[in-house]
This record gives sequence, structure tokens and C-alpha cells, in this order.
Amino acid sequence: MAEIVLEQVRKVYGDGTEAVRGVDLTIPDGSLAVLVGPSGCGKTTLLRLVAGLEAISAGTVRIGERVVNDVSPKDRDLAMVFQDYALYPQMSVYDNMAFGLKLRRTSKAEVRSRVHDAAGTLGLMELLSKKPRQLSGGQRQRVAMGRAIVRNPQAFLMDEPLSNLDAKLRVQMRAEVRRTQRDLGVTTLYVTHDQTEAMTMGDRVAVIKRGVVQQWDSPQVLYNQPANLFVAGFIGSPSMNVVEATLRRDGDAATVEFAGHRLAVPADVLAGHPGMSSIRGDARVIVGVRPESISDASEAPELPADGRIEAVPTLCEAIGSDVYVHFTIDAPAVLTEDIEELAADTGVEALEELRAKAAENRSEWVGRVSPRSRAAEGESITLVIDTRQLHFFDADSGEAL
Repeated sequence: MAEIVLEQVRKVYGDGTEAVRGVDLTIPDGSLAVLVGPSGCGKTTLLRLVAGLEAISAGTVRIGERVVNDVSPKDRDLAMVFQDYALYPQMSVYDNMAFGLKLRRTSKAEVRSRVHDAAGTLGLMELLSKKPRQLSGGQRQRVAMGRAIVRNPQAFLMDEPLSNLDAKLRVQMRAEVRRTQRDLGVTTLYVTHDQTEAMTMGDRVAVIKRGVVQQWDSPQVLYNQPANLFVAGFIGSPSMNVVEATLRRDGDAATVEFAGHRLAVPADVLAGHPGMSSIRGDARVIVGVRPESISDASEAPELPADGRIEAVPTLCEAIGSDVYVHFTIDAPAVLTEDIEELAADTGVEALEELRAKAAENRSEWVGRVSPRSRAAEGESITLVIDTRQLHFFDADSGEAL
């Protein structure tokens, strides 16, 4: 096992496209690190640089004590798991798992021992004689993992390994991959576009935008203390609600005003945003509110009255444990570079809709309320914002204050 260290790693293609821009990451031995970000952000390119499938343009890649910049992929002692499984259809499960060992002229007894150990770990013993076409998607993915496990590599590299599975199976396989990785203690670098996968699986997560790591931390820190609007909008489902507002400081007291609402900012929230300490008088800021920080006022009498807003839900999505209440506030949608990039990742239509709402002086928000709420589409309801959970960002740079 080994740690993986990337120091100022860059990748520039022949046409001048810079896919990876000066990335510094240290992935501790035995941990599971996740690279997450929109399509085309450079996360898979970064994985391929570690694997040796792409040549780095600058910087250093180190695996254990060895710099591997000029080491061929086969000599880096890494095992990759791909989204398309890459199984040999004519071979049995056993032979697929054993193939790499046989190429290395491993003894038959050792091959049998390693394959059976991995098959036992992954629940594949009864499938060893079957061909890939006889297996379900989840079983094929386990075979692909088993083929990696038998090699006893220094590290696993996984490129969107669950993206071809249906939603229910993805949840099951997330837990299985995580359990297996912990049992084996193998350093793992995992690439995904799915922020839920990133949050539930990673010991540490790197959020990437246009080849640059925006934040590298534990999932909970990313969620509670996003470094900028991009991280705040990418991590969390539904996404954080944002609005441009006026922050008014008067001594140690502060209020924030937007869309006709004036909310007192608690002292501990101010203390938790050191970038706000230098603000005096009025300042433009962007305020972020997580959907779960918006409740049905009738069910949250302990929250301050100044956080109450009247809303008419345009859509109520009941998902069993919660209800997502969609509503409009009378403030233009935020159109920073980060927010537009996040909208564009969803689709061109989403970006156009965001810009249209900004022109109409409207923002679409989502509250995550209890299923006991009487929220109904087209009927007025009083919601309340938990001001203890407010986030603040610089209105120009999008950086957290």
C-alpha cells in the first residue's frame, strides 16, 4: 500500500487546452479519495495521469516513495476499475479475475488462492464458472473489482465504476465498494460526477472546476464550510439557494437584506465568517441558504420571527421523509461565473432559464420541509429561514467570507 502525492501537476494538450492546472493533492495510505466535478472538469484526465495513461506536462506524481512520471503504466503497480467493466466475454469469471496474475506467471496455486479470497470477499464464489453475459450489472462490477483486488496493488484507481448501474443498485454498490476498500486498506482514487457518491464514500473529496481543485477536504467540511460558490452549489442536493443581498454592520450587530426581508445575523455566524470582520457599514454579499435550513414556520416556532417569508409553492415534491417545496422570491437570480457553470452542467436549457429569471427579477428557491407540513402548490404558506445556518460569499469573487 502507498500514499499518492501530486505536486503542481499540469496537463496541456497539443492544441493548447489546459486540462489540469497545477494540482497539489496528497492521498494518505489506505484512504479513499474522490475527485468530483462537472463533465469536462479534468477529473478523469487527472486519474489517467496517475495511472500513466497520459503523460504529464509538468509537476510530479509520486506513488509511495517513487516518482513515477516516466514509469510505464504496467510498472506502477496500480489496478484500475472502469465504468464499462472491461471484462473478457469469452472467459469465465474465474479466468477474468485470474488473467492479470497469469500474465505475470504467478503459480497456479497462488492464482487459485488469490481468486478465491477475492471471490469470497465479494460474494462471487458461486459465479466463478459463469460468463459475463450471464451476470447482472452489479455482479459484473464486482468481478471487475475482484480482478483488481487479486493483484494486491499499491492503489486502486476507479473511473466512474457505478455509472452504468440503476439507482437502487448504485446505492448498494456504493456501500459494497466502501466496505471492501476499508477491509483491504488499499489507497483508492475514485472519480465520479455524482456528488452523492463523493459525499458518502470519500474520506476526503477534491471538488474540481476547469482543471483546478476548488477545495480538498472531508465531505462534512465541504458541506458546512464551502470555500466558494462553486463548491457550495455543487455539493448538496437540492443545491444551496443563493441571493444577492446587502449586509449592514452596526458595531457588533449585523443584518442582511434581500427581496424585502431583513434578517438579523447571529453573533456566532458572524464569528464563523472571518471575511466579514472587516466590513463596516453596507456591503454587497451573496447569501446562501441550504434547503434544509428552510422550514414550515408552524413546525419551527423556536426560529426567529424575522426569518419568516411568505411563499406560494410552485411545486411540492414528496419523497417520503421530506417534501421539497419550490417557490419564487422577488430578487434576481445570481449570475456569477460559478453559478452559471453549475447551471450549464445541468444543461443549456437550465442556464437559459437561470438568465431569464435574473432578467425578470426572480429567483427559484427550494425548501426541505417535514412531510407533516401543509405545503401545497398554489397555496400561500409561511416558511422560516434558520439564520444560524446562513452562508456568506463575496459578491464579486464568489469566495466564502
